Amino acid sequence: MKNVKSRQAVTAMLLAATSAGAMIQPVAAQTVAPAETQAETRMTTAAAPSSAGKPALAQAGVAGTVEAKGDSASVAAPQMTRDNGAPIGENRHSKAAGDLGPVLLEDTTLIEKLARFDRERVPERVVHARGTGAHGVFTATADISSITGASLFMPGKQTPVFVRFSTVIHPSGSPEGMRDPRGFATKFYTDQGNWDLVGNNLPIFFIRDAIQFPDMIHALKPSPVTNKQDPNRFFDFFSATPEATNMLAHVYSNLGTPASYRTMDGNGVHAFKLVNAKGETMFAKFRWISRQGVRNLNGAQVATATWNYLTDDLYGEIGKGNFPVWDLMVQTMSASAFAKLDYNPFDDTKEWLGVPFRKIGEMKLNKVPTNFFDYTEQSAFAPANLVPGIEASPDRMLQGRLFSYSDTQRYRIGANAMQLPVNRPLASVVNNYQDGQLDHSNRASDVNYFPAATAAKSTDARFRAAPYGIDATVDAKPIAKTNNFAQAGEFYRALKLQDKADLVTNLAGDLNVVTSARTKTIMVSYFYQADKDFGTRLATAVNVPIADVTRAVADYRAANPGQSGR
Repeated sequence: MKNVKSRQAVTAMLLAATSAGAMIQPVAAQTVAPAETQAETRMTTAAAPSSAGKPALAQAGVAGTVEAKGDSASVAAPQMTRDNGAPIGENRHSKAAGDLGPVLLEDTTLIEKLARFDRERVPERVVHARGTGAHGVFTATADISSITGASLFMPGKQTPVFVRFSTVIHPSGSPEGMRDPRGFATKFYTDQGNWDLVGNNLPIFFIRDAIQFPDMIHALKPSPVTNKQDPNRFFDFFSATPEATNMLAHVYSNLGTPASYRTMDGNGVHAFKLVNAKGETMFAKFRWISRQGVRNLNGAQVATATWNYLTDDLYGEIGKGNFPVWDLMVQTMSASAFAKLDYNPFDDTKEWLGVPFRKIGEMKLNKVPTNFFDYTEQSAFAPANLVPGIEASPDRMLQGRLFSYSDTQRYRIGANAMQLPVNRPLASVVNNYQDGQLDHSNRASDVNYFPAATAAKSTDARFRAAPYGIDATVDAKPIAKTNNFAQAGEFYRALKLQDKADLVTNLAGDLNVVTSARTKTIMVSYFYQADKDFGTRLATAVNVPIADVTRAVADYRAANPGQSGR
């Protein structure tokens, strides 16, 4: 009964703050002009945060803080208890043998209090440790049943969501302004289970194969010897990873230091497979477009920003009733169109440039979590959390994430992480999983196996994964169409003059720390191949002779025939 009530309360909370305005009328998905979907053409530099932007005191989840109470006295003093519910008679002084005697082990309040304190911390996320979350609602606005059977996209339908914004590399106690991609993870509590769209504010990623992910994170994290993050280490890695050029250009632009979580776009990054009711398939990419615009800070502004300015801004604006809104856009491509591309369509270091976007829904964030740990910290996102109508594509990074994200949450929070209120689906859960730490499923059936004639559970062929054929030789080798530099050049050329200058300055700041002339030269040569102006300006900023750069370009092209000019 407790679980049912808790679940009903969560459902009510997730839907409670929905806008009182009329529901958006569903229309056919409209194609949107490219200039309205690309962050590099919409981005502006915002004014530096002038204050902490304290949240309005009336906002749920904030009003109960000590700061909000001020001088007001507590109106009620409930009796304190131990975990077993027994009342506590003393919570400031340990039971001791006289004034000068030792503390007694029989002081059960002391022992429980210290034991619980010792276990307050779950392991920090390896990546995305520094995060901020908010509740909201997603409303489908267009009929896309022709490409997917996912029930959440029925026109006019509303689905509760929880969104967690984050930095990627830096630890949980770091300042929010540090340069980094920003996680943009959305959990949809659909009537067919949870769908987690786990992405970033940037549309691409550093690497295209999950087998490189542990190495990349090791390079980006602090040194195991000095415990210091070191550009010498991560540029050593990236100098052998030319496909990262596009992502590095994005991260070192001002998109790497957003002015607000409200003023950045979100991207699913990977291609997904959509399946309609007839079993027909289409591939798709998803993007959140911020209605608030794309606003960033430059390096000088970040240096003076307050420690928690992104959280203060998000909580503050939600508290004032200024609920941020994003439009959900989708790009689609059929398998028959892949041959026309000069890159692999499942390469997550690439955007699908030139493929139009259509708006299919909108999301409004309207409530701050009532408890940071219960919701933001314990939220467990995983790309494997898919729903009927949305399936994985052959994207090599996505394929690895299907295992890795779910596995790390089971390690970090426990095998029953999905039973926590923030992760528990609103749809009924029926399976034979059992036991483990903190299991509170209250299963009473003697039948925990399948099939079972005495207590049958059913499966429905409608929810089978879409079949597909494979005619290939199994091998471990790179993809054929890499095209490592072209899109980084397109990104650079789309920037405004000041944004180009900021990108060069930001990138040179870290490259000038690198002591290896070879590494610096190779990195500059990658950006030179993306755009000659970009590479030339960077070479000047980091004191690398342009003759060395062009020689490195020639060496790269000789070692990678067929990639000239890419």
